[in-house]
Amino acid sequence: MKMMRNKFLWLVGISILLWNCKKDPDQAATTETEVDNSKLISENDIKSFDYTEFSIDNKVQAQIKDWAEYYKLQDVIEKVKASDLHFFKDNEKTIKDAFKELKATIPGTIKSPSIEARILVVETKFYKLESLFNLGTTSEKELEASVEEVLVAFSNLNLQMNKKAEFDAINIVKPQ
Repeated sequence: MKMMRNKFLWLVGISILLWNCKKDPDQAATTETEVDNSKLISENDIKSFDYTEFSIDNKVQAQIKDWAEYYKLQDVIEKVKASDLHFFKDNEKTIKDAFKELKATIPGTIKSPSIEARILVVETKFYKLESLFNLGTTSEKELEASVEEVLVAFSNLNLQMNKKAEFDAINIVKPQ
């Protein structure tokens, strides 16, 4: 009786194993679905954001005219404003390298801890947007909020550079 029960269990185990085996190797392979979040947000959505956009003034522009990395970042921001988010498609390494170069080449006339902090904030917001853009479960609201955060962070960087140039232009005469 015991031997009969062992054979039965063995037969059931083999049957289950064979039943679960895939006959087609393509069925066993899981395919990664391509995520396309670029259609979730439109240019009109971006234009409706409520934030103050600061641009760099002429003094700052003269100081950073040779800062190519800043202008590359500005080009990406312009594309984001036009709802072209393809820069963020699986591009973490490029973002990392771009911000590394941006921080390493800050012109001495505007280099300060406050500017470096603003660049770090922009970098953080870029990583967040890149992550949400490539996530398959990202909602339109989350993506919009992240895009707005990037635009606000970049605007604040411009404001901080303007403030730095303005502060440096003040010539305070100390009494003797």
